[in-house]
Amino acid sequence: MTNIILYPSWQLKENHATARAAYMKRREFVKSLGLGTIGLSTLALGCSQAAHSASDPDGPLDTIPDNAPRDGYPAPRNAAFDVPERIVTDRIVASSYNNFYEFINQGDLKNVWPHTEQYEPFPGTIEIGGLAKKQTLDIADLIRSADLEERLYRFRCVEAWSMTVPWTGFPLADLVARCEPRNSARFVKFICVNRPEQLPGQAKATWYPWPYFEGLRMDEAMNELAFVATGLYGEPLPKQNGSPLRLVLPWKYGYKGPKAVVRIEFTRQQPETFWNKLQPREYGFLSNVNPNIPHPRWSQATERFLSTDGVEERIPTQIFNGYDEWVRALYPDAPRTYAGPIIR
Repeated sequence: MTNIILYPSWQLKENHATARAAYMKRREFVKSLGLGTIGLSTLALGCSQAAHSASDPDGPLDTIPDNAPRDGYPAPRNAAFDVPERIVTDRIVASSYNNFYEFINQGDLKNVWPHTEQYEPFPGTIEIGGLAKKQTLDIADLIRSADLEERLYRFRCVEAWSMTVPWTGFPLADLVARCEPRNSARFVKFICVNRPEQLPGQAKATWYPWPYFEGLRMDEAMNELAFVATGLYGEPLPKQNGSPLRLVLPWKYGYKGPKAVVRIEFTRQQPETFWNKLQPREYGFLSNVNPNIPHPRWSQATERFLSTDGVEERIPTQIFNGYDEWVRALYPDAPRTYAGPIIR
């Protein structure tokens, strides 16, 4: 690009976060080359277009809902949350390499965005129940009323790949306080969207116990790192990234951050979680990132860091994903050295 752009101090540099216009230019350029890197074969930015109907999204940034609230974007960066040892993952990679089984759970699992056309995140609500004040929150109003900020977090998938992503949102503790939980509440359960008429993965995979559901201990939910994400890279969330809002818990594996949450319940007993219910030997309730606890089918000692199109780097996994100082007091019994296979 030939333009010189001067950014505010809190905003990402252009080589760290792709702007929408830059993305569209790059996409047309890559299509003309016919390359088969992660930008095409894995992320399907060009060659898959012929298989889509005219109404399908034209690219992974076209899935940001037009009616998503934009007040407060781009939000100021909170300098307390930084990842100095890594570059920021390219915006197109973060918007194109996703797990979201509600949209697709067979075949090319990471190629989510082409399947999002029918999903309408807004308008939407979150119901609050269990041991808390019974209420219904309008999600758009919730976002507009929040004091939005941007946080740069490491993101680690249980499949042993990782990214660095700038999320926009607000502390989960703020949302918990708004729910007015009772003192007897020890856990919080998050239940996600259930619309098989809009979500083709739900319609096809009827063997899964939809809707998706996850849970946290209250002390985890109140930790300063726990974040309600409403956007990323300075704009509202694309549908494949969890629109209208999702949780981001950077010291845990990515599946612990439920997307498109529609109900929150406060409980006295530990709630079931989606993957733990299906495969308890492989997916524990805590699911903290820990290189000393291997998955039963693969090591968690290293990860594939995805930075830009076609670029991967194998790097060591840090305990609690590099957030040891923030959360280690929550898990005094977590293994600090490798002691062989452990069933969680």
